[in-house]
Amino acid sequence: MSFIEVFGYVGSFLIAVSLMMSNIVKLRWINLFGASTFAIYGGIIGAYPVMILNSFISMVDVYYLITIYTKKDYFSIVEIDPKHSFYLQRFLDFYKKDISKFFPDFNKEELIESKFVFILRNMIPAGLFIYNKISEDTIEIKLDYAIPDYRDFSLSKYFYSSEGDYLRGKGYKNLIVESSQPDHQKYLLKSGYQRKEENKFIKYI
Repeated sequence: MSFIEVFGYVGSFLIAVSLMMSNIVKLRWINLFGASTFAIYGGIIGAYPVMILNSFISMVDVYYLITIYTKKDYFSIVEIDPKHSFYLQRFLDFYKKDISKFFPDFNKEELIESKFVFILRNMIPAGLFIYNKISEDTIEIKLDYAIPDYRDFSLSKYFYSSEGDYLRGKGYKNLIVESSQPDHQKYLLKSGYQRKEENKFIKYI
């Protein structure tokens, strides 16, 4: 198998992988690399219809990526009473399987005294934040979940930043999380948490 053939297979593979992405940003980026690779491949072997089609797809991906990164999103925070929120129960039931991937020990029945907060992105409930108050300035995070279509760290940046100011406004300065899930641990470190023990993380705000 020649290098050119391998190059073409790589482009096809990337395009196929992009179609499996639930995150629209990842889909566009991977599809862009795949289509660009396949367009170059088409040009090299003289398959000009392939080159033109994939060049067009690449331009479409670039257009939507520019739109995504320049679009001004509107975020807001809504506190929820778990005892009187039908939507909250439906949300937890609908995303139960996905939540369990990152929070295998999560059990909504054990969160009677917890605080529930929806993070809205353009008025869509894109994330759910659940915490317990430990002291006047410390809380323990029980759930910090973003639905698959909005898993691009924008919710985290808003909620933990001065822009959100939700936690600081309540006097909280120390956030504690216990997690043994590798992907969630990476997320915590990227969100500014510090590892204190093997599965214990803390963030100062």
